[in-house]
Amino acid sequence: MLYDVRTYTCRPGTIRKHLALYAEHGYEIQSRHLGKPLAYMQTDTGNVNSYMHIWVYRDAADREARRLALQKDPDWTAYLAKSAEAAYVISQENRLMTAVPFFQP
Repeated sequence: MLYDVRTYTCRPGTIRKHLALYAEHGYEIQSRHLGKPLAYMQTDTGNVNSYMHIWVYRDAADREARRLALQKDPDWTAYLAKSAEAAYVISQENRLMTAVPFFQP
């Protein structure tokens, strides 16, 4: 399994607005192509302007095919335009990870 761990940081004071925008306009579309995420979490301590989510794929080819389909979806393109216009996100970090041998989720 391949885990796509994504961490986003929002401008201070905008994370609730960003998550509301995503919940209304992005989550269903993204889930339609990528499946339901393993986790979608907001930071409670530390950088409270950040959140992360984890998507699970069979392998790199599965990830590439699903993400390509997502990028071709006009509804996703419309959401990305709304998100860019709002300008709540200031940084994004992506990590592709695999489980260690002794841990099988």
